[in-house]
Amino acid sequence: MTYYAIAPGHQVNVRRGPSTDSELVKVLPQGSSVPIRCQSRGETVSGPCGTTDIWDCIAPGQYVSDAYVKTGSSDFVAARCSG
Repeated sequence: MTYYAIAPGHQVNVRRGPSTDSELVKVLPQGSSVPIRCQSRGETVSGPCGTTDIWDCIAPGQYVSDAYVKTGSSDFVAARCSG
């Protein structure tokens, strides 16, 4: 599984679903890297890596906005989440 760095100098909120209204699960510290299991569309978020509605699933029930993950792409880099 490929790991991607989160934007330097940022802590990232991990949510239960692809929305900032979704329950906060945990906060990733600066310098973290995350695996992307799958990706889905959700709330549009602006961050250091751009403005996007793509959310990265890093574990079951754990999503981070792709606006804070350095994937090198503004499009999907992993399979879409099912369901």
